[in-house]
Formats: sequence, C-alpha cells, structure tokens
Amino acid sequence: MDLKKFRSKSPWLLHYNTGSCNGCDIEILACLAPKYDLERFGILNRGNPKQSDVLIVTGPVTKRARERLIRLYLEMPEPKVVVAVGACACTGGVFRHMYNVLNGVDKVIPVDVYVPGCAARPEAIIDGVVKALEILERKRKDFVPPKVCKNLEVKEPVNRKFFLEKCLGVKNGS
Repeated sequence: MDLKKFRSKSPWLLHYNTGSCNGCDIEILACLAPKYDLERFGILNRGNPKQSDVLIVTGPVTKRARERLIRLYLEMPEPKVVVAVGACACTGGVFRHMYNVLNGVDKVIPVDVYVPGCAARPEAIIDGVVKALEILERKRKDFVPPKVCKNLEVKEPVNRKFFLEKCLGVKNGS
C-alpha cells in the first residue's frame, strides 16, 4: 500500500503550545471549526507525532518546553514541515529575552513557515498551512530514505561504536 499518495491528500497537523497566552491557539482551532473549515481539505489535527506531517508551534519556547518540543520534532516521520504561528513563536514576542524564554522556535528546531501576528489571523494561518503543504510536497519529491546497513548481522543489542565502524566505515577518532 502506497501511503505517500494518501499522505499528500490528507496531511495531518500536530499543534503544540510552548508557553503562550493561547491567543494563537484559539485562532488555530477557529481554522479547524466550521467557519474556515480546514478539515474539508482533509487536514486533521492529531495528537500523535508519529502520524503527523506538519508541526504547528505557538508561543515562545520556554526552557521547560524545549526538550518536549525537540522530542516531538524527532518523533515525526520524515519529511516534515514546521510552522511557527504568532509573534511569540517567530521571535519571542513580548516575552523576548526573559530569563526563562529561549525566544523563537527557530532557536530550537528548524522552521519552514513563519506566520506573524499577535494573535495571528485565521486567514494568515490558512495561508501558512497552504505554504507548508507546498514545502512538504517539495520535500517528499527530494526525500532520500536513510541508508540501511546490510552488512550488520547481529542478534544482540548493537554497540554504537561497533555500528559506526561496521556500517559507516568510521574509525574511532575520525
């Protein structure tokens, strides 16, 4: 079964708030509600990063949310797109340079689309999602699956040093 065909027709979103005032979160949910109705295009908001194609992040990245944001990003399958929604997610907004804030999302993970505004308008969010889908389609065409090591025949847990030497040809210290 070819999942790429279905993934391009109905991309799934993962929404994560890194510590904002919830103004942008309300606007994102308004985009999914009947007035703007992003779901009619097959776009669904899901809570599982392993099923999501687009990560929508709101709010400035706090030190507390940093690790969780990185973990969510790494759990998403490749290719993936990140959308920063709101002034706080783009630059840190009014929380910029505070002691517990790391400013924008791009300080932690790579961002593909920026949607400015405080709070970002639903029309701007929809434009950002459409741009993200174009970038996602481009990334899918250019995506090269990771190299699979066929030389490795080990039935026990793999030692990282052994794996690097056997598969990648990397010697210790080089």
